[in-house]
Amino acid sequence: MAVTASVPYRLPERSSEARPRVDASRPMRLTVLGATGSIGTSTLDLVSRTPERFEVVALTAQSNAKELAALARRHNAKLAVIGDEARLDELREALAGTGIRAAAGSSALVDAALEPADCIMAAIVGAAGLKPTFAAASQGARVALANKECLVSAGSVFISAIQRFGAELLPVDSEHSAAFQVLAGADPQSIDQIVLTASGGPFRSWTREAIAAATPEQALKHPNWSMGAKITIDSATLMNKGLELIEAFHLFPVSVHKLDCIVHPQSIVHCLVSYVDGSVLAQMASPDMRTPIAVALAWPDRMAAPTEKLDLARLATLTFEAPDEDRFPALRVAKAALRRGDTGPAVLNAANEIAVKAFLDRRIKFLDIAALVEETLNAAERQGAICPAASLDDILAVDELARVLSYEKLSGY
Repeated sequence: MAVTASVPYRLPERSSEARPRVDASRPMRLTVLGATGSIGTSTLDLVSRTPERFEVVALTAQSNAKELAALARRHNAKLAVIGDEARLDELREALAGTGIRAAAGSSALVDAALEPADCIMAAIVGAAGLKPTFAAASQGARVALANKECLVSAGSVFISAIQRFGAELLPVDSEHSAAFQVLAGADPQSIDQIVLTASGGPFRSWTREAIAAATPEQALKHPNWSMGAKITIDSATLMNKGLELIEAFHLFPVSVHKLDCIVHPQSIVHCLVSYVDGSVLAQMASPDMRTPIAVALAWPDRMAAPTEKLDLARLATLTFEAPDEDRFPALRVAKAALRRGDTGPAVLNAANEIAVKAFLDRRIKFLDIAALVEETLNAAERQGAICPAASLDDILAVDELARVLSYEKLSGY
């Protein structure tokens, strides 16, 4: 099946005509969807360092009512929303006397995304972040995108929504932020290749036999980054890099064959862009998510971030190597889903969520993650479920079917 053409889209350009969406004479009104996760807390860490630059509108979390309330109090948010409705009383009690509104449930998460804001940090993990992030796009404001699923599962549909509502999309993933900075509005015809880097995860130098026996505890020990459990496992399988290639296909004006990845254990170079004249430009920074978050918050300007400054003399050596798709088959499976196109990546993403949870619950082995995802993709294709999607409802229907198929396949392990 041919890859569905990405909707023509150009990320905002840094130029003399570039103007921030926010009136510099007042604070940026900021909403953080997924405030208690790693991206959310890093975002609010930056806010706390220059509080005069921001007005926190709404904060959300899925189940950690105590931490959500503490963050809402600390940043004087107007609204706090907890996804788990059973935690609403706990949230209200923790916010008593503050004047901060409290709400709960999936519809309340969407309502939070619709609160008038200049920038919405979309950092809800998983398919649960789709509806709120689409709602954020409908504001026509800046969407700082840290939710992979909007582009992986619903890429063309989401980009169409961004264009329809005139929203401003800025990527927060370190690799895509790096590409955004390096491309700087380049003519698509001048781009030869975009190469995303991968740390290789904790099993980079392990044999396939050792990887097959890896435990959740070992997989969760990422050598460079501090992230949530799901994305850490995705990094260990290299599925994360496959998902990022799918995102890059929708973000940047290049074809599939101009996208690639390379293993870079030091996680200093985040992306390399080669041009037709032979030039290769790279973005480098210490492995700290506060750098790409700061780019998304301050663009087209820069803001200070408390990240470790690079000392290349001390680092001395930066190394690169090709990814091994035999030891890390998830990367091969993700690339195949991208080539299949249409709703293939949506099936991939849903199946991967089920497989990662099954591994963390010790129901399957590490290499079974990729196997389960591949089996689900094949089953979905046999059922005709890998097809064009015209709306978010189409994507959600495919997502639900893929989860059913994944659970069916899981029963055989």
